[in-house]
Amino acid sequence: MKDDRISERQKDWEERTYKKALEKMPERKAHFETFSSIPVNPLYTPEDIAALDYIEDLGFPGEPPFTRGVQPSMYRARFWTMRQYAGFASARETNLRFKYLLEQGQTGLSVAFDLPTQMGYDSDDILAKGEVGRVGVPIDSLEDMEILFAGIPLEKVSTSMTINAPACVLLAMYIVLAEKQGAALDRLEGTVQNDILKEYVARGTYIFPVEPSMRLTVDLIEYASQHLPRWNPISVSGYHIREAGATAAQELAFTLADGYTYVEEVMKRGLDIDSFAPRISFFFGSHNNILEEVAKFRAARRLWAKLMSKFGAKNPRSLALRFHTQTSGCTLTAQQPLNNIVRVTLQALAAVLGGTQSLHTNSFDEALCLPSEEAVRIALRTQQIIAHESGVSDTVDPLGGSYYIEYLTDSLEEKAKEYLIKIKQRGGVLKAIEEGFIQREIQNSAYNYQKKVEAKEVVVVGVNEFIMSENERIHRLKINPDEEAAQRKRLSDLKQKRDSSLVESALENIKKVAAGPENLMPAIIQAVRNYATIGEICGAMRKIFGEYREMVNA
Repeated sequence: MKDDRISERQKDWEERTYKKALEKMPERKAHFETFSSIPVNPLYTPEDIAALDYIEDLGFPGEPPFTRGVQPSMYRARFWTMRQYAGFASARETNLRFKYLLEQGQTGLSVAFDLPTQMGYDSDDILAKGEVGRVGVPIDSLEDMEILFAGIPLEKVSTSMTINAPACVLLAMYIVLAEKQGAALDRLEGTVQNDILKEYVARGTYIFPVEPSMRLTVDLIEYASQHLPRWNPISVSGYHIREAGATAAQELAFTLADGYTYVEEVMKRGLDIDSFAPRISFFFGSHNNILEEVAKFRAARRLWAKLMSKFGAKNPRSLALRFHTQTSGCTLTAQQPLNNIVRVTLQALAAVLGGTQSLHTNSFDEALCLPSEEAVRIALRTQQIIAHESGVSDTVDPLGGSYYIEYLTDSLEEKAKEYLIKIKQRGGVLKAIEEGFIQREIQNSAYNYQKKVEAKEVVVVGVNEFIMSENERIHRLKINPDEEAAQRKRLSDLKQKRDSSLVESALENIKKVAAGPENLMPAIIQAVRNYATIGEICGAMRKIFGEYREMVNA
């Protein structure tokens, strides 16, 4: 409600106090704005959020619209899951890193796969040469998965797997491994990213054309809803959209647009929305502007609740946006890399203040190499210090009610709605991707930001200001070049000892099912049981689905 007393008092302050101060000391720049080009005023008062309805727009934690958090007590009951992303060299080396992180107090696992695995190629494929184990762990078969989780009981740890195009294959391997461990499938907890749409606009690790890719995504969601009740079958990812150059508002809009597109596709399969929507999860980046990031997370929850209400969801958990956060890799600098510890701390703090459910903190050396053991320890300690020493986890939504935070939350929601309208006018997300609309928006934002950095309108400490002639010398993790040959040898040995006839039969069945309407997950699981490789399974589907080729405008 508008309060004339505040309006008059603010005008009086501006005339008598603020303007006089400006005359004596002009401000640093004429115009202040967030990374999403939201103008920032010098002061915010109740007048800036006069239209805010507390019950409709904020509500209470654990209740729609979940602006203030998806859990009633948030971190007062338990901290967010501290889930460091890890994977390099080989399944054996990554297993040792997992165990080290768990010993250091990590509370969940997150698997980084190498590029050949992400693209559905085996380590002995000619296209994999030089890439095996470089940006993640190589997983060719169930045998590698057995090594990766050796000594780690799957019933007692939640696992996130950042895999998309071949997500069905990696989840099948995890399921079969759980069976071999004697774990009950209904007790498995974790997430598989399985978000193929953002691959076409921001990341590029796609295999198949859009239509069969969406089918695989829906197959996985349908299977998980029936057999893995505690598993998140999709993590709709804004992180990679943001890393490609999107603003906070664009990340919010394009991620939620992808999310409701998946909901539409699964409902076309005949599933009731409340049978799968409570297990949809999200994945956002957290950047340097703490207050804009906090507002983004709050706006995401509120807007998703509104979108899901329109689908007719009755279960309140279907309306609750749960999300994992990763601090921003693209903000880390090779120059003065120890500065990155500070950047990551600010970004992690924003994620916690914004109510994240799990968090990965990047290592300070990631602009230079794969994270060293020292760097990952510092990254994990950053989360632990925020959790145990900062006090920000003691109350729910500690910044809620701030005039500026609520103004930013509203502003980001409105900007996201504008994009959602534009996408709808273009015929939906798939059409918007096909015509390159979303890609162009991201590219333009990335270009405009880079121009600001080069013009020093945006200061990046150690890069365009406060530059040193020499950078800190840090220990760099290096991958042993012999690891690639060893991985290929393990794969060759596997192919010699497995039952080839069972593999061939399973692959033929995958092609048969792929050519029809049935869910592919059971056929893929059977192939995995017979130790068919990821390259063989994806190769069988390639023969039916073909491969996606990005259209390049002349």
